[in-house]
Amino acid sequence: MDPYGLRRVVSPPGVLPQRAEVLDPSLPLGEDELAISVEALNVDAASFRQIEGAVGRDPDRIAAELLRLVRARGKLHNPVTGSGGMLIGRVSAVGPRHPAAAVLRPGDRIATLVSLTLTPLRLDRIRAVRPEIDRVECDGEAILFATGLWAELPEDLPETLALAALDVCGAPALVARHVRPGHRVLVLGAGKSGALVAVQARESLGATGALLVADRSEAALDALATLGVADARLRVDATDPLAVLAEVEAAGGRCDVVVSCASVPGTEMAAILSARDGGTVVFFSMATSFTAAALGAEGVGKDATLVIGNGYVPGHARLTLELLRRNPALGRLFQERYAR
Repeated sequence: MDPYGLRRVVSPPGVLPQRAEVLDPSLPLGEDELAISVEALNVDAASFRQIEGAVGRDPDRIAAELLRLVRARGKLHNPVTGSGGMLIGRVSAVGPRHPAAAVLRPGDRIATLVSLTLTPLRLDRIRAVRPEIDRVECDGEAILFATGLWAELPEDLPETLALAALDVCGAPALVARHVRPGHRVLVLGAGKSGALVAVQARESLGATGALLVADRSEAALDALATLGVADARLRVDATDPLAVLAEVEAAGGRCDVVVSCASVPGTEMAAILSARDGGTVVFFSMATSFTAAALGAEGVGKDATLVIGNGYVPGHARLTLELLRRNPALGRLFQERYAR
């Protein structure tokens, strides 16, 4: 048994697959592994933006860079952002000692709920690049270890809708864990994860407390307004911490919980300054520098609990899909903006 996939690490020796520079996706399937015929990748938003910035918005150049990364590393692991994404595909083989051997069969369609930074991956070709939803349609094969999380795609929701939500399903689950009635909550970033976080925060708050959402994009804020969950929408650049703090103070004061969903670097201090002393800051964005967050909080004397959103909370997939089912406006927003 090799539940963590150590045998697929090429270099450096002795590290787990996420830290590895190179993985080998070509080895024979292990008895406790799962093989997936890949249909699409949902690339992490921070990674996609970085690649666009490096090679331009031309889909062919983006595809070439993604193919280069995967061929060089045996996984999709952006060396600049450190992030990857997740995938969907059909089960092609299940090892007899894999935990899902009794429930999955070849042909079942699943989404992986672990990062592509630790998923052995071979890409044969990229059929389409869809920058508007950070999605790449492709052919290839991926390997899921015994410890790798996955979810069957629900039959009652459109596939692209479910995939877009499952891509960030750790975010609302973390909010459900930390937000309580009466809290003041700030969500930095009104994009995909920000919308889910805002809806979950409103449910956790009930009719009490206050929910603020900040983004530099008026279009993103207008789209989120259709959900009817925010008490205040702040149009401000999260890379300008003092401007964000001023807007938060003007909206009623610093917050008990701040959730950073901004997909650009340099937003750590806006989140930290917006939290009250003794508050909690959840960094869900993979653009976060956790060094900058820790040292920045120390530097301004902020006594706050800093939480790394690791993407996994027990029951996170079910919680997120139920959010979509309970909130038709959220489903429409995702369908229009992230699941086209």
